[in-house]
Amino acid sequence: MSEQPVIIKRHGRVAVLTLNEPKTRNALSRGIIHDLVSFLRDANADTSLSAIVLTGAGEVFSSGGNVQDMYNRSHEMFAGSPHDMQEGYRNHIQQIPLAFHALDVPVVAAVNGVAIGAGCDLACMADIRIASPAARFAESFLRVGLVPGDGGAWFLPRVVGMPRAVEMALTCEMVEAERAERWGLATRIVPAENLLDEAIAVAEKIATFPPRSVRLNKRLMRQSASMSLPDSLELAAAFQAIVQNTDDQAEAVAALVEKRAPSYTGK
Repeated sequence: MSEQPVIIKRHGRVAVLTLNEPKTRNALSRGIIHDLVSFLRDANADTSLSAIVLTGAGEVFSSGGNVQDMYNRSHEMFAGSPHDMQEGYRNHIQQIPLAFHALDVPVVAAVNGVAIGAGCDLACMADIRIASPAARFAESFLRVGLVPGDGGAWFLPRVVGMPRAVEMALTCEMVEAERAERWGLATRIVPAENLLDEAIAVAEKIATFPPRSVRLNKRLMRQSASMSLPDSLELAAAFQAIVQNTDDQAEAVAALVEKRAPSYTGK
């Protein structure tokens, strides 16, 4: 196992997170879960952070759950009483979707290869997915007789729509990059050698805008997905009032009127 399950590097206001256990095809180990959740839980409090890029080391984005752990019953999620297993899921892999759902910082996934099972769901937790031609997606829990216990039943239909999500879940069919782009699993396909640079470029473009406004844009869209239109409009009015009382929003308008580059302070 690698010394650092998740490598974290900063590029100014952008953080690049790399799942770093290529020997297991970046299966979601204890170490990866711990490092990923720990970073995401602290991200909202980091006002110097505007966007996150998520990718995998080697040729695979993530193979999801570790089949050897399932076979050997060497993890709480796969051993003990039904109650023990339920608590294992709640205390381990289910912390990932909860951390992503609470995250106001935008996430760009650079899907460099296969994203299977929980790996596919992890990609769906990102806000934007950019894929290499080698990217493949599969909601393949039925191959090991399981259901998507990591939040996939919630995230996947929101990305591709319910009929396609059900088809993916019940057939376990691999969705290649071109079809993933058509279905919205990927917003674009770029050459493998340019993938990470392209994902960072998208994240850096996001980071050029007022940080508080970026986060409230994401929060508004996320919360509106489960709201009625009147409730969404009410929340939007509240968020508008908040951002219009920031220095950065005034600077954005002034820069446009004065035809100059803006200078944001995060306030």
